[in-house]
Amino acid sequence: MPFVPPTADDLAPRILPGDDPATIDEAAARLRAGEAVAFPTETVYGLGANALDPVAVARVFEVKGRPSFDPLIVHVAAAGAIDALVVPEDAADPRVATLQRAFWPGPLTLVLRKRAVIPGIVTAGLDTVAVRMPDHPVALALIRAAGTPIAAPSANPFGRVSPTRAEHVARQLGDRVGLIVDGGPCRVGVESTVLLLAEGRAALLRPGGLSLEALESEIGAIEIPAEREARSLSPGRAGSHYAPRPPIVLAAPHEPVQSRPGERLGLLAASDAASTLAQRLGGPFTAVEVLAADGDPVVSAANLFDALHRLDEAGVDRIIAQPVAEAGLGRAVMDRLRRAAATIRQ
Repeated sequence: MPFVPPTADDLAPRILPGDDPATIDEAAARLRAGEAVAFPTETVYGLGANALDPVAVARVFEVKGRPSFDPLIVHVAAAGAIDALVVPEDAADPRVATLQRAFWPGPLTLVLRKRAVIPGIVTAGLDTVAVRMPDHPVALALIRAAGTPIAAPSANPFGRVSPTRAEHVARQLGDRVGLIVDGGPCRVGVESTVLLLAEGRAALLRPGGLSLEALESEIGAIEIPAEREARSLSPGRAGSHYAPRPPIVLAAPHEPVQSRPGERLGLLAASDAASTLAQRLGGPFTAVEVLAADGDPVVSAANLFDALHRLDEAGVDRIIAQPVAEAGLGRAVMDRLRRAAATIRQ
C-alpha cells in the first residue's frame, strides 16, 4: 500500500468533552498505560501523567520541553490521599488539616516531605513533594477513574503562557499530546498558591489563586523566603516563565511608551481608566486588553492568561503591561508578569 502523508486533521490533538463519561474512561486508561493527557482544573489546564510512574512523568517533560530540575505538582482527589504520599509527621501537622478543611479542593498546593513512593523525577530530586486537590469536577473524576495521583504542570510548552482553555492547549502543544479533556474555561485562571509546611515551617513559595491573607487568617504568620530558596523548592518558579512570543515590558499608565517605526504595539491594561491614560500618552496600540474594568485583582487574575493569549494571537511585536496593585491575588498577577517580562529582548 502506498504511503499516504498525514493530514493536518490526522496530526491535530483530539479534544473530547469532559462531561462525557466515555471521555473520562479513555483518559483514565491512557494515564494507566503511561501516556500524558491534558485536563482542566480551576486554575489552568494541566498536562498529567501517573505520578507513581517515572517513565510516564518523563514523557510530560518531553512534551513540554520542561527542565528536569523543575518539580511537578501531584494532584489528588481526596484530602486523605496525602497519607500515602508524604511522611507521617508532615501529614499529621494540624495546619495541614486546617488548610485542607478551609481550601481543598481549591487553588492551594502544599509542599511536604515525601515518601519513597514518589519518584525523584516528580520532585526534581528534592525530599519534598507538592500536592493539591483541584476544584474541578472533571479533574476529580479523572483522578478517581485513573486510580492514581496525577503529576501535572501546566499544559503548555515550557516558558509559554499557561492555558486556560482546551484550544490553548491544542494550539501550543499540537500533536504532541494525544488527548485533551475539555472542561471549559478555567475559573481561577492563574496557577495555585504554593505553601511549604515541611518540618514545621510555613513559607510562601509561589503566590497564586489563593491569597496570602486568606492563608494567614487560618494558620497565622507566613514567611516570605528569599527568591532563590523559593525557586529551588517550588514548581513553576523559573525566572523566565509565562511568556508569550512578543517581549513584555512593564510600564505604569503614566509612563509614555511610543511604538517604533513599523512596530505593532500591544497594551495589557490594568483597568479601563489606566488603558485610557496609556493610550492618551503613548502608542498607538494595535491591540488592547484590559484585565479588569475596575482593576479588581480577582478578575485580573482570572483574565490574565486569556488576555496574553489574545495579544499573542494579534501578532504584536511588543506588549506593554501595566502593573496591578500587589494585594490579594494582585501578587500572583505581578509574579506572572515579572516572569513573563524576564524574557525581554532588547
